[in-house]
Amino acid sequence: MTVVKITVILFLFKTILGYKIRKIFNNIVEGVVFLKTEEFKAVAKTKEKKSPIVKDCILAFIIGGLICVVGQAIFDMYVGVCKMDIETAQTFTSISLVFLSAIFTGFGLYDKLAKIGGAGTLVPITGFANAMVSPALEFKKEGLILGTGVKMFSIAGPVIVYGTCASFIYGLIYYIIKMVA
Repeated sequence: MTVVKITVILFLFKTILGYKIRKIFNNIVEGVVFLKTEEFKAVAKTKEKKSPIVKDCILAFIIGGLICVVGQAIFDMYVGVCKMDIETAQTFTSISLVFLSAIFTGFGLYDKLAKIGGAGTLVPITGFANAMVSPALEFKKEGLILGTGVKMFSIAGPVIVYGTCASFIYGLIYYIIKMVA
């Protein structure tokens, strides 16, 4: 085939395909209703679900408090039963809470708890573990590198970066103050 024949075939294909795409697009657009901003806000207000704010706050307080009670019980166990010093017990308590949160997320229990407790599950360190494990599980089908490895830090990555930077700045300021004083 010559270059001219290929060009003509491609032109015809593009024209026919372009016509069909325009026709499909026009059929889709005919069914769409365009609303002005005020009209959209009015429709959205009638459709929105009212949230019981007081109930949600109480449940968040209770669930977050229960997570902290579990953490305190683990800490007391490490200090009392395992005879650890306080700093080591604090570290092991954080590790234990992160581990339990990751296990709960893996079995789908943490999401159920979060539906009840809302922000109460996000504030303790367990929320950080959930933020790491959830995307990793969601994207594991895309592979270990491009799925789990990349997406694991999609939520928690900014927290790690800003936490590290803030810690560095705080440490630098603390060091300068100690040098001057």
